[in-house]
Formats: sequence, structure tokens, C-alpha cells
Amino acid sequence: MNPAFDKFKKIVTNPFAFKLFLLQKLPAAFFAGLRIQEFSPSTCSVKVRYSWFTKNPFKSMYFAVEAMAAEMCSGMLVFGQVYQRSPKVSMLVVKMEVDFSKKATGTIIFTCEDGQLIQNAVNESINTKQGKTIICKSVGKNEAGELVAIFNFTWSVKAK
Repeated sequence: MNPAFDKFKKIVTNPFAFKLFLLQKLPAAFFAGLRIQEFSPSTCSVKVRYSWFTKNPFKSMYFAVEAMAAEMCSGMLVFGQVYQRSPKVSMLVVKMEVDFSKKATGTIIFTCEDGQLIQNAVNESINTKQGKTIICKSVGKNEAGELVAIFNFTWSVKAK
């Protein structure tokens, strides 16, 4: 695990520090109201609410807002593993696939449980000095626990 993960976790789990982080690094996520619900080395959950700012003309959440929340839950796990690493490790989304199964209204929680897979990929990239890709799954469910969408993000990590 990244030795600086706990330092990054303190930022992510502190409401004030996290809002500053979003304003600096992900301003669209700040304005859309994305919030971290759970964050550990293995799992991240991001909550987003249907609102005036996140709506589309069809009385549901705009798909791009869903994608932002889904990407954030896998991206925070990746970021936590590359944060203040030596050597530095770059991260980039290189592909996204999605299956929508239900209209997104109310509160949607996206969860990614691929933290161990991410840790292994980052460590392998550092050890081999080669780029590594991983596919992370972000599952979105509504307040009733019904599946709304499944996003698969292909992340590329590479030690510099």
C-alpha cells in the first residue's frame, strides 16, 4: 500500500479539506455535489443527488453526472495509491464502458471495490517501470438498492 495513503485519506474524509480538494482538482464535481460516503484502501463510495444542477430534460440525472460520480469512486482509489509516490506515478482513464439499467433519480451511490487490484497494478508498474492497465468496476444503486448503472473504467498507471 502507498505509505502516503493515510495522509490522502485524511483529506478525503475531512469535509472541509475535501471541498477544497474538489474546488482545486475537480470543480465540476464540487458544483454537482459529489460526496465521498466511504473510503478505504479497498473500497470507495461516492454519493450524488438528483437536483436542479444534475438533472436532464427527462426528469432523471444527466448521464455525465453519473459518469463523474462513477469515475470518482474508482479514481479516488487510484489517486490514493499514486499520491506523493516516489517515483511519481501517472494515472489516466483510457476507456469507459457503461450499462444503464434504470432511470437515475433521488440519491445514487456509486461503489468501486477494486482497491487491491489498483494497489497491485501501481506496485507492479513501480517495480517493472512499465505501464499497467486495470479495469475498475463502479456500480451505481439508488436508495432502494436497485441497480442503476455499471461503469467499467480502464485506468492506465505508469511509474515515471
